[in-house]
Parts: sequence; structure tokens; C-alpha cells
Amino acid sequence: MPYHFVYISKKDPRVRSAYEDLMLLLREVRNELSDRYTFQHVLVGSYSRNMITYDEKSNKGFDFDVNIYPNDDEEDFTPKEIKLMFKEALDRHVKSHGFDYAEDSTRVLTIKVKDRQRSMIVNSIDFAFVHDYKDDKGRKRQQYIRFNKMQNSYTWEEQGDGYYHLQEKIQWIKDQELWESDLRPYYLLKKNLNTDPDLHSRTIFAIAVHEICQKNGYYD
Repeated sequence: MPYHFVYISKKDPRVRSAYEDLMLLLREVRNELSDRYTFQHVLVGSYSRNMITYDEKSNKGFDFDVNIYPNDDEEDFTPKEIKLMFKEALDRHVKSHGFDYAEDSTRVLTIKVKDRQRSMIVNSIDFAFVHDYKDDKGRKRQQYIRFNKMQNSYTWEEQGDGYYHLQEKIQWIKDQELWESDLRPYYLLKKNLNTDPDLHSRTIFAIAVHEICQKNGYYD
């Protein structure tokens, strides 16, 4: 089925309303967890880049990506405890904001607002649990909590090389003034031509970045 993704502004009333719901939800979760652990949050991905997309003609609504930074320098909690305590608190408040209960996947917790009559996802939110640090050489690094379903285990894992290279490529594209003229329309085209339902937006974006870099001499 062909898609008809278009960009939608952060200022659009639908996005602003969803954002306000998200902030209220995070406040409720933060208050409930405050006697166990605290956390910071940062919106990343399409919202931070002002590249939010949606498709009114299909069941593909827009989404938010949120990094959760647990304040646990003393390592009082295991990765499993950090993620599942957040999920339990989240699940106690999602229904009042129109979301379904959280789904636990390899990298994120996902909550969705669904229009069941039209069989569509209105919007969704992915929560990733991360920790930023500097390695022995002073380089900025990041770990994330990974859920291994087969082993039912939760561990802190280092981001792959592709994560760090992506940030470098994005900066190069911006430096070459290719962001607006090339990357934004190309990413939208890639989303609309995608036929793999398991290919997530973040992966399509990374592929688009790679191909724009390749086309314009980044690897020469």
C-alpha cells in the first residue's frame, strides 16, 4: 500500500496537544517514582529535528522519541528494575491520557493512542533508557538498556558504531547546506516508498542520511 507521509509542524495543534499530554504523563510518572529514583528526559528523533511525519490516508500517525536518563550514579538499581519500575508507573497513568498500556521491546517502551473505529494509530511514544558518559579518551559515549526477550534479561549495552557515525554524518550534511534541499525531501520520499512494515522511521532516516552522504562525496 502506498503511503502519503507529509511533514507536520511542532506548532500544529495536534502535535502541541500530544506534546502537552506527554509532559503531563511524564510529570505523573516522575512524581510516582520520586521515592525510588529520579530521571531527566529529552525529546530526540523527529521532534528534535522538526521532521515529524504523519499519513492521514493510512493508519500511520506521528510519533515522539524520548530518552529517559535515570539518575542512578550509585547503581542502586539493575537495568531491569529501572525499566520495569518506569513501566509500572507509566501503566498506572496511560489510560487517563488515552494511551494503551506500554509495550516492552528490545530498545524501548512504546505507548500508543489508537482510533479503534478507524483501525489507526493516532500517535505513539517510544521511551529509551540511556546513560551518557565519556570514555578514557574523553569521547562522548552512550549506553542504553537492552531487553533480550529470549533470555528475559535487561542489560546496559554500548551504542553501536553506527550511532556515533550518524551524528557525524548529520553534522556534515548541515555543514554542506544539504539538510533542507536534499535530506528532508529524500527522507520523506524513502518513507513513502517503504514496503517493509518492520523498517522503523529511525532506520529509514539513517539510510537516507547515508545515501545523501554517499551521493555528495562524504566517503570520497
